[in-house]
Amino acid sequence: QVQVEESGGGLVQAGDSVMLSCVVSGRRTFDKYAMGWFRQVPGKEREERECVATINYSGDTTYYTDSVKGRFTISRDNAKNTVYLQMNNLKPEDTAVYYCAASNSGFTVAGGLYNYWGQGTQVTVSS
Repeated sequence: QVQVEESGGGLVQAGDSVMLSCVVSGRRTFDKYAMGWFRQVPGKEREERECVATINYSGDTTYYTDSVKGRFTISRDNAKNTVYLQMNNLKPEDTAVYYCAASNSGFTVAGGLYNYWGQGTQVTVSS
C-alpha cells in the first residue's frame, strides 16, 4: 500500500510564499517514483487537474507549467521520502486544491500516468 500525504496549504495574500510538502510511504522505494504536483479549481473535473510541476527520480529534471515558471520550485529529498513545492509571489489565480502524485511510469506531465495521489491541500490566495 502506497500512501501520499500533502501538507502546507492555507490562506495567504497575493505576493506571499508557501511551501507544500508531500511524504510518500509504501513498499517501493521513493526514489523509484517520478513525482508531480497538480492543482484543481472548482468546477473542474479530476481529469482536468493541471500539472503544475514534475520532477524525475533523481531530481535533476523538472517541468513547470508556463504560468508558474520563475515563481514555483519543485524539489525532492529521497532520504526523507519527500517532495516539495516552493511557491513564491503567489497570485489569486493560483488558488486551487494542490495534489501530490507519484508515478511508476517515469517523468511525465500526464495525470493519467500517476498511480498514487494524495488527498489534496487547499491553497487560497487573496488579492
